[in-house]
Amino acid sequence: MSVRLKSSTVDGRLQEIFGAPVVELYATAIGPDAPPALTRALELRSFLALAEEQVARVRDRVHEAMAPDRDMGELSAADLRFDAQWLEAALDARDGYRAALGELLRTMPPPDRQPRPVRTAQPVVAAVLPPSPAAPAPARAGAARARRP
Repeated sequence: MSVRLKSSTVDGRLQEIFGAPVVELYATAIGPDAPPALTRALELRSFLALAEEQVARVRDRVHEAMAPDRDMGELSAADLRFDAQWLEAALDARDGYRAALGELLRTMPPPDRQPRPVRTAQPVVAAVLPPSPAAPAPARAGAARARRP
């Protein structure tokens, strides 16, 4: 499934700020006149959606392992420790992406006043340099070094 179709906890806020559903925002972001803040926000949102999916996967795996109807002999402390490490890493990633996205949304200019990239024609400079007089090469230039016995 495409990350564009995965939901995230910030989708409502993005829709509120940018005034369109997330799917439409992704379509807008690929255009040449897309505001840089929208592009960055959607990149962070994509990473966040993946991190949140990882958190949910580990949570579901732990819940399944700890289900009341599971055989107690199937419990593995090593597996649960590993899942705890995975969960910690996924939560750290999720929190980092949420913080970065929150900071971006707080500091970006309002969507209706965001500067658009200006395309200008780049002037071409065509200059011909006069030929320079060749400097004489040093006497030993290019000479092979003699080997020492």
